[in-house]
Amino acid sequence: MTNSDSLRYTRIPTHGSGAIPAVGFGTLIPDPLVTRQATSAALEAGFRHFDCAERYRNEAAVGEAMQDAFRAGKLQRQDLFVTTKLWNTNHRPERVKPAFDASRRRLQLDDIDCYIIHTPFAFQSGDDQDPRDANGRVIYDTGVTLVETWRALERLVDEGHCKSIGLSDITLEKLREIVAVARIRPAMVQVEAHPYLPEWELLEFCREHGIVLQAFAALGHAMEPRVLEDPVITAIARRVHKTPAQVALAWAVQRGTAFLTTSTNPGRIQENFDISALPEDAMRQMRDEISTNVRFNTVVETGVPGFIPRAK
Repeated sequence: MTNSDSLRYTRIPTHGSGAIPAVGFGTLIPDPLVTRQATSAALEAGFRHFDCAERYRNEAAVGEAMQDAFRAGKLQRQDLFVTTKLWNTNHRPERVKPAFDASRRRLQLDDIDCYIIHTPFAFQSGDDQDPRDANGRVIYDTGVTLVETWRALERLVDEGHCKSIGLSDITLEKLREIVAVARIRPAMVQVEAHPYLPEWELLEFCREHGIVLQAFAALGHAMEPRVLEDPVITAIARRVHKTPAQVALAWAVQRGTAFLTTSTNPGRIQENFDISALPEDAMRQMRDEISTNVRFNTVVETGVPGFIPRAK
């Protein structure tokens, strides 16, 4: 293994979880069978960090793929870093532990490495994950604060089975509020981040407080304008003999963030893992010469994930 290729095995130190593998596989895949196949392919490719969520409705399929690998003797539980997320309808403190335990059961895991609040927005409590009024508007729950939900997550860490806790889809302003009052600091924060939305200010705050910033939609989610067609990125890709996706993902790790990618194609899954370090001048180019700035997911404004289709 060359030093350049070791980038894909980068682990970022944090409190509570030791170190988090920077290269992560996201499991937002609608079909459970395809989820299981894709998770198995990601394990085979070398991914050791898996991001799950109650809201994805496929934790059981991810758990089966991991159990397949354990039974085959290919991996042990301690080889993997597994996160899952508390959905918006379970923000009330009394609902947090039951939701956490249900995720553990579906994933067939005793311990979760990081349990994350999926969004800072509380929805009406209940079994309907997408509560709407007669006009189709989300029904929010104003009877619980994000700090109260965070306190419930802190108690999960106290009780065991939850090694660390974090937040997702959060703004810097909201993150500051939690860090200011947290007894147990966030280990990780998941936000949309890519070369068109670098989130430098948020990254600097996370560095100061020992929080890992993890980028979802790290390749721009194939939306317009397409990150992977950016002329700066494509020129670097030609120069270093890598794909534009590999350049964007290497950039993510080298600047100190973790990332998530999702694919159901085994070849693309392998490609996304096989990243190598970029020359320093390429890193400078990406910071100085890419001027496009766009957010693809409006979840930070509404709590409704833009990449999860509404049930018909």
